[in-house]
Amino acid sequence: MLATVIHGERDVRLEEVPDPVLSTGGDAIVRVVAACVCGSDLWPYRGVTPTRSPRRIGHEFVGVVEEVGPDVRTIAVGDFVIAPFYDCDMTCLNCRNGVSTSCLHGGAWGADDQLGGFADGGQGQKVRVPHADGSLVATPEYPADDLIPSLLTLSDVMGTGHHAALSAGVTEGSTVVVVGDGAVGLCAVLASARLGASRIVAMSRHESRQALAREFGATEIVAERGDAGVAAVKELFDGIGPDCVLEAVGTKESMDQAIRSARPGGMVGYVGVPNGGAELPIRTLFNTNVGVNGGVAPVRNYVEELLQDVWSGAIQPGRVFDLELPLSDIAEAYAAMDSRRAIKTLVRP
Repeated sequence: MLATVIHGERDVRLEEVPDPVLSTGGDAIVRVVAACVCGSDLWPYRGVTPTRSPRRIGHEFVGVVEEVGPDVRTIAVGDFVIAPFYDCDMTCLNCRNGVSTSCLHGGAWGADDQLGGFADGGQGQKVRVPHADGSLVATPEYPADDLIPSLLTLSDVMGTGHHAALSAGVTEGSTVVVVGDGAVGLCAVLASARLGASRIVAMSRHESRQALAREFGATEIVAERGDAGVAAVKELFDGIGPDCVLEAVGTKESMDQAIRSARPGGMVGYVGVPNGGAELPIRTLFNTNVGVNGGVAPVRNYVEELLQDVWSGAIQPGRVFDLELPLSDIAEAYAAMDSRRAIKTLVRP
């Protein structure tokens, strides 16, 4: 089969690799219908995270189950399924505590699993899923084609935006600022609106992303950054700042922006993959009583809840995909996101 392999900085290739095979009883083979490029994939693509040897890449996919192992009970051949951006069993203590990203038996796509098999990367034609009953969620029936992009966001970005909102305590009537206008930041806007926030400020400098943020529920836009951005945010909220700030970038500058923008006693929910030396200013947090909560999003714990609203059409997070390409153009899929010509690229094998 064909799958994406990263070789180094700005070097991703579609290559022939072995077909996946069932090997451990509780696994499944999924034919990928749609996958995508994540903002976190750009760190190795840009060389920020070194690639020491060629490896499979891609961690977001939806598809159709082609085979299941003899121990699989809840997933069947022919099911259309959503996979989270990691493998998990949903039975261990961490999974049951709502932190499936710390599954005691799970792992990552594009790597060997703990069971002695290999979990293929998501940017390919097929994937072996080690814990089919845990990782995979089947949709009620085969979805209409225009629903597939929104279902794909449940693999990562919509669940991650939701996690940012929950981590910051967004609820009915909350005032919210979102730092970051990528797919996760835009989904954080949508998640905040879904949870009932009364005002949502999107921090964005890009006209197309500002427009989508407003359609997702943003009531105001702030384009400034740094001191000017903090001042603009505080001015909107009686000079003190909002209840909740959602950080969806992961840099030192974005965390500083988020922490200094929150009102005294407010909460920052952070989900941006840390990069660039971000650290917590303990004295600032102590002096202002601002709290910080978040981390890698346990999206598998949120899939069933969010699926209901995606399936009904109540939310359409798939609109963050503004470029669709065949898998054969995977190099362009990366290049477009790297140059910010696309918010998020969907690829179809």
